[in-house]
Amino acid sequence: MSDPFSSPPLPPGPSSKDKVAAGLLAIFLGFLGIHKFYLGGKQQKTAGIIMLVISLVGTCAFFIGPFVMGIIALIEGIVYLTKDDAEFQSTYVSGDKAWL
Repeated sequence: MSDPFSSPPLPPGPSSKDKVAAGLLAIFLGFLGIHKFYLGGKQQKTAGIIMLVISLVGTCAFFIGPFVMGIIALIEGIVYLTKDDAEFQSTYVSGDKAWL
């Protein structure tokens, strides 16, 4: 039997983002900065543009740019997935932390 005084959990707010989605985007498409665009803050979008440009320009230089951005994105994806939900929301969504 449930507690009659407990309230049901609130649905995520309009500005909340799913850490699993962000982590998987970082791991699989992170070299393009897609996870940064998903998180959507001003600093995040700037970081996404930087990652995208480095990947596109670095493709001409023996794929060094996408490789480096892929390593950074892989690390970011793992960090996203290992944080708890509240810490992820406060750091990367509300706090708009752009890098690692």
